[in-house]
Amino acid sequence: MSNGPDDARPDSLPRNVNPVNDGRSASSHEGAVINLPENPPPPRLSFVRVLIAFAAIAGIAVSAAYAIGRHTPPAAAAASTPRFAPYVDVTLTPTYPFQNPTVNPVQHVVLGFVVAQPGHACSPSWGAAYTPAQAETAMNLDQRINQVRAQGGVAVISFGGATNTELAVGCDSVSNLAAAYSGLLSRYSSSEADFDIEGSALSDAAANTRRAEAVALVQHTLARHGEHLHVWLTLPVTPDGLTAAGLQAVHAMLAAGVSLSGVNVLAMDYQPAPAGGARMLATVESSLRHANGQLQDTGLAHGSGQAWEHLGVTVMIGRNDVAGESFTLGDARNLAAFVKSNGIAQVSMWSLNRDSECGGVFVQVGVLSTTCSGVRQTTLEFTHVFLALPGTVTAGGATTAPAWAPPSTAPDNASTSPYPIWEATSAYPGGYKVVWHRAVYQALWFSQGVAPDTPPSGQSPSPWLLLGPVLHGEHPPKPTLQATGVNQKWSSSTVYRAGARVLFGGLPFQAKWYSQGSAPQTNLPVSPQSPWEPLFSLPGEPTS
Repeated sequence: MSNGPDDARPDSLPRNVNPVNDGRSASSHEGAVINLPENPPPPRLSFVRVLIAFAAIAGIAVSAAYAIGRHTPPAAAAASTPRFAPYVDVTLTPTYPFQNPTVNPVQHVVLGFVVAQPGHACSPSWGAAYTPAQAETAMNLDQRINQVRAQGGVAVISFGGATNTELAVGCDSVSNLAAAYSGLLSRYSSSEADFDIEGSALSDAAANTRRAEAVALVQHTLARHGEHLHVWLTLPVTPDGLTAAGLQAVHAMLAAGVSLSGVNVLAMDYQPAPAGGARMLATVESSLRHANGQLQDTGLAHGSGQAWEHLGVTVMIGRNDVAGESFTLGDARNLAAFVKSNGIAQVSMWSLNRDSECGGVFVQVGVLSTTCSGVRQTTLEFTHVFLALPGTVTAGGATTAPAWAPPSTAPDNASTSPYPIWEATSAYPGGYKVVWHRAVYQALWFSQGVAPDTPPSGQSPSPWLLLGPVLHGEHPPKPTLQATGVNQKWSSSTVYRAGARVLFGGLPFQAKWYSQGSAPQTNLPVSPQSPWEPLFSLPGEPTS
């Protein structure tokens, strides 16, 4: 992450790279059981309206839309009181359970980053590693975002980031780019988008124009059907404010007619690094004051007060990419006070994944890591500093996990459940996914006989992590066969010896030892006492 020159540094930590897990976890994985509503909240961007939007994007004359857009006045202030909306590195290992209020009390999260799919420049992907469909399969992203919404939260989709190919750079068609934005926002029912433009993407004038025109097209198409898309532009900053390239990106958005909610400045990775501990906060405040004046000059805001209401700030907690640069807990407390006193719209941080101390028994200070801050702190200490901002969204409107309440008791339907339905007699290893009372859960460690919606008691946390509700249109898990050519059907009268293979319920099994009359189990996971080993796997089973 760089806010200085655009050249890449070998010690930087790109914000949408998926590194190998080094064993340092960003958080505890103890889950809270959250009551699910009988009917999850409807999408903010209705399916029918988005279909209409797609038709409009494909069929209308682009130039006409822009002609209308250029006469659109600037957006009203994004928020009347400062809010905290931290970033989450979605593709980072280990996966961060942002939907769980015990792990993340803030339920207004910015999820990054969406970039171009390798080999398909106009198709979105998460970190160039997962298509949207793959992200749901591998990370249950759709369900987790729906869970945030069910808890009264907001999931902002962030496009761009410091690495990979930004969509507007790779896609040279405004209409296709608009369709890519619309499709992803519709999938996640998100009415707020963040465009994090850095490095070479920021200096690409043609990409800036395409991006702005595509965003304007999406906004105006939705506006015709009564919907609104909030747009934030996230840009590098120096002690003297936005760079020339950053200002050009703002002007491009306004010239295209984008209703811009605000500009979020990346107050981090200054070059050279601020000297002395107190200088980091002073440098951040200098950046914000200069950006305030610049927003007035662009016409986005009229007067200093309105400019603060269109400004956001993102800090990199703890050790920054630039050697010697660190944002401390003291800086966080003072920045929160500065934000409240000036009415700045939003504070973000990079990232929730990093809001913990490095090391296990022995604290490691000064470490540059994607999963810890590199400073002395308690888990989520930066989060709790910014949590006090009055506009912050939390689960159920509370600053802590809501009290447990009996969940829905509606029966589960195997034909619409994406994972096996939980059974009391089955033993579940850590990582296993099940459906129970129309919600998806993942086992945090081995358990048997503990229902996923059992409330935690005393010092006994739940062995299950709630991922989110079963979504409309889900299908039963499809087995992946690990053996073919098995044709003999199991018979209760046949004696089977170790190694014998049979079909039962249309699925292949292999005998582990001598047996007769003991039928294979089709409900996974199979009991260790069963003489039959399944020769197939189901989605949701741990890979090891």
